[in-house]
Amino acid sequence: MPSNSPNSTYTTQGTEYFEKRTLRRHARVLHLWAMGVAAVISGDFFGWNYGLLSGGFGGMFLAVAIMTVMYAGLCLSIAEMSAALPHSGGAYSFARTAMGRWGGYLTGLAENMEYILTPATIVVGIGGYLGAIFGTPKSFEPLWWLAAYALFVILNVRGVELAFRFSVFIAAAALLVLAVFWVAAIPHLDFTRFALDVPAAPGQSTFLPHGIPGILACLPFALWLYLGIEQLPLAAEESHDPARDMPRALIYGLLTLVVCSFLTISASASIFPGATKLATSDEPLILGFQTVFATKAWTKTLAAVACVGLIASFHTIIFAYGRQIYSLSRAGYFPPFLSETHSTHKTPVRSLIAGSALGLLAALGIYLTGQKSSVGATLLNMAVFGAVLAYILQMVSFVLLRRNLPAAERPYRSPLGLAGAITAAVIAGITLVTLFQNPDYARGVWGAAIWFLLGIAYFAIYARHRLVLSPEEEFALQHQKAK
Repeated sequence: MPSNSPNSTYTTQGTEYFEKRTLRRHARVLHLWAMGVAAVISGDFFGWNYGLLSGGFGGMFLAVAIMTVMYAGLCLSIAEMSAALPHSGGAYSFARTAMGRWGGYLTGLAENMEYILTPATIVVGIGGYLGAIFGTPKSFEPLWWLAAYALFVILNVRGVELAFRFSVFIAAAALLVLAVFWVAAIPHLDFTRFALDVPAAPGQSTFLPHGIPGILACLPFALWLYLGIEQLPLAAEESHDPARDMPRALIYGLLTLVVCSFLTISASASIFPGATKLATSDEPLILGFQTVFATKAWTKTLAAVACVGLIASFHTIIFAYGRQIYSLSRAGYFPPFLSETHSTHKTPVRSLIAGSALGLLAALGIYLTGQKSSVGATLLNMAVFGAVLAYILQMVSFVLLRRNLPAAERPYRSPLGLAGAITAAVIAGITLVTLFQNPDYARGVWGAAIWFLLGIAYFAIYARHRLVLSPEEEFALQHQKAK
């Protein structure tokens, strides 16, 4: 079928093409809620603490409050769009309908970077925790990364039923671990002594040791406490009733994460060894458990328990990039061979392997360039770069869909409306600017920007001439004609 634009060409594939690219429906509200919570929960176990040196406890607390506002607008807007456009493309699907092929691709590419780099960040934390459990040297950590990717790609390939069941189990286990820590930390809390121990710059308070710039510097790390919940629409084609279940899962998941975020940062920073030492740890929850149980003898056991949260997010975001690459490759934006699903399990095996290879290469690339001590923090900032770009573009899509398709069926409508979407986009834009201001991680962020530009070049030169009429593309074309 010819395109409606002279600059790109569609090909119409037969039934055999889509039969090889079929997903299986299984998920209900509980599964989706667990998938959303599990995708994010590692942020409470690892990563957020790096921001404490930049802004102190006060900067981090206020940055989390700002991010809570942003994610409220983001998640409610996504809930509306996911109910109206229940395709596995998620962000790409929304933007494709609202902004055309280029808008869809740019949004999908940004989200793709986020989902590939996020598990790469998490696997660095997993390597640190497993190193503490088994007593392996720092140089052994890349082998732990490889083993973790291999294990969880296999788990995701084995079938959607197993993937969702495991998500429910691991999300519940991670929440239980955090709840035990929060309660056990109560007798040890000394806010003034520990949370406010970050040295203050001249003229600044101990609550905000670096003033307003410190709050801004904390934004990427505060975002880490929520990053990933927006992946839920990628499971739309594996949900029995996405129009009903997706909004509920997003809202319940966000409320769960808000409680976890504020309790975790408050309890962790307000006990020994304090915010300053916590800020440099790759295993912050181990430090907390060692304090509340007053022993280092159980370090290996505590590390194994704390590793649960990292495993939860690692597993679920591997699920996410498998579906995201699947959707973009099914439509021809990425190489179509990546979208073929397993003949028995109906899972996107090639997409899962490709995304894992890219994530592992990114982690190894930073590790081998001499940044062994900051691999996790560098990858975190790179992942946030892709995330905030995708957020901005999705909120633009929301505004355009409200304006251009006012009569479209919307089973759920965001109560925050345009104001919520615009607020989320503004906060995401401010966060994007701050990423380039931190000299410790700016090189990695510039590397992510180059990755994004190379992806644009690939589409401009090659892929836009070879698109396929997938469900997302047909839906977008039909609504363009209707408009």
